[in-house]
Amino acid sequence: MHDYILFSLITLVLSSLFSMGGAGAGVAIIPILSFLGIDFTVAKAIGLFAGASTTITSSVMNIKRKAVEYSFVFPIALMMLLFAPLGAYSSSYINEDIVKLFFALMLFYSATLMLFGKKKAILKVESKFILFLVGVFVGFLSGLLGLGGGNILIPLLTFFGYEPKKVAVAVSFVVPFSALGSFFTYASYVSLDWVLLGCVALSAIVGGYIGNYMMYFKLKQEHIKKVMALILYGLALKLLWHFVF
Repeated sequence: MHDYILFSLITLVLSSLFSMGGAGAGVAIIPILSFLGIDFTVAKAIGLFAGASTTITSSVMNIKRKAVEYSFVFPIALMMLLFAPLGAYSSSYINEDIVKLFFALMLFYSATLMLFGKKKAILKVESKFILFLVGVFVGFLSGLLGLGGGNILIPLLTFFGYEPKKVAVAVSFVVPFSALGSFFTYASYVSLDWVLLGCVALSAIVGGYIGNYMMYFKLKQEHIKKVMALILYGLALKLLWHFVF
C-alpha cells in the first residue's frame, strides 16, 4: 500500500510539472520507477499506459473541435500503430543495458531540446512518403524505449517544415496509438501489477488536469522547462552511472 501511495504521488507531481511544460511525463516516470525497484520493462509498460491515459483526453477534444487534419495524421498514426508494437516486442530480444543506454541518450536529447532547442524548420518537405517514414522511425524507436513518441515526433516534423500548431494537434492524436500499441505488446510478455497500473494512470490524468490549470497562472514556461530539463539530466546521469561504475 505504501508503495502505491509513493508511486501515485511521484506520478502526480511529475505529470503536473510536465503538463505545465507541454510535455509528457512518461520519459521521467519510467526511470524513477526503475530506480525504486520496478523492473525496467514493467516500468516502460506503466509509463506508456499513464501517457496514453493523459493524451487520449486531448485527442478526443481535438476531434470534437474538428482540429485534426486526417490526411496529415493518418500516415503517421498508421505506421506508429504498426511499428510501435514491433519496437516493444524487439525490446525483449535486446540486452536491457543497451536499451537503458539508448533511454539515457533520449533523456539527454529531450533535456537539451527543452533548454536550447529552437522550433525552426530546416527543410520544407510536404510529402506523404516522408510522413510514412517518420511514423515507421518514431513508432519503432518509441516502442523500443517505452515512450509515446511525442518528444521525438515534434522536433522531427518541425525539422521537415510543418507548422507548430499542426504538429501539436497531430502529436496529441497519434501518441495514444503508439502508446497503447506498445503497452499491449509489453503486457503480453511481462507480469503487471494492475492495481499499481490503475493508481499511476489515475495520478497521471489528475496531474495533467492540474498542470493545464496551473498554466493559466502566467507561470513562465521557460522556467518550468529548465526544471524539467534538470530532472531529465539527473535521471540520465543516474542511468549512465551504471555503465561507468
